[in-house]
Amino acid sequence: MKKYKIYKHIGSLSQVNNGWIKELNLISWDDREPVYDIRTWNDGHTEYGKGVTITAGQMAILKTLLNEMEVF
Repeated sequence: MKKYKIYKHIGSLSQVNNGWIKELNLISWDDREPVYDIRTWNDGHTEYGKGVTITAGQMAILKTLLNEMEVF
């Protein structure tokens, strides 16, 4: 398991069938620069599933894209 530090819990997106919660967090993996991270976590944040990491620059682009998008 990788070393990580959650700097900021931004929000919960959903709860999956096993009770874990898909979250958006600002997190540092292996003492690297913090990134935005979407993945599932168990209740105590001691175990995690596969996820996606996004740099601050990528998050700014994603935010712009989402703001321009029509919700369907």
